[in-house]
Amino acid sequence: MTLPASAIPAAPKDNDLVNASYESAETLALLARRRSTKIAHFAEPGPSPEQIDALIALSTRVPDHGKLGPWRFVVIDGDARERAGEALAQVIAHDDGVDDARLAAARGLFLRAPSCVMVVSSPKPSPKVPEWEQIMSAGAVCFALLLSAHAMGFAGAWITEWPAFDARARKALGLAEHEHVAGFVYLGTAREPATERVRATSEGRVTRF
Repeated sequence: MTLPASAIPAAPKDNDLVNASYESAETLALLARRRSTKIAHFAEPGPSPEQIDALIALSTRVPDHGKLGPWRFVVIDGDARERAGEALAQVIAHDDGVDDARLAAARGLFLRAPSCVMVVSSPKPSPKVPEWEQIMSAGAVCFALLLSAHAMGFAGAWITEWPAFDARARKALGLAEHEHVAGFVYLGTAREPATERVRATSEGRVTRF
């Protein structure tokens, strides 16, 4: 069962006092057991437009040095999934070695889940905030969006794949020359339960100065 957008408290206003740190066993449990859904295991239903808007609003509550908002969002759902996939197919249509199977895969890229939110890293000129910090903020947005979707009850996966690294594909998807895809966050319902995978641990990776 998923939660409605109305379950999310209203965001505080500027200069409001906020209780930013408090105990939440549910949050710790979510982080301890968080698992992305394999892209082949997505099914309907996906989040409603209202739920997507709410998830995006939650995802922007990330560290953002200088309040630049160096990211933006492109929602790809409904019929837009086919249009976006066709745009990608046209990008590679005349590349060497591209066959019907590759074109079909491009056309179906966004059809693998009910919804996809493309998080765009869009750094702003700033004398105080390095571009690297702005790029990391966009990455934080992707993970916050993923966590928010899990907490709302949806399956999610943050991936990139070839369109994120092809300048022609980025242009076809509406990105400016200086922008990059921080991630495609796919959202929907898991067709089957996820299984755990062996993960890198902190062992051997932590030192104390």
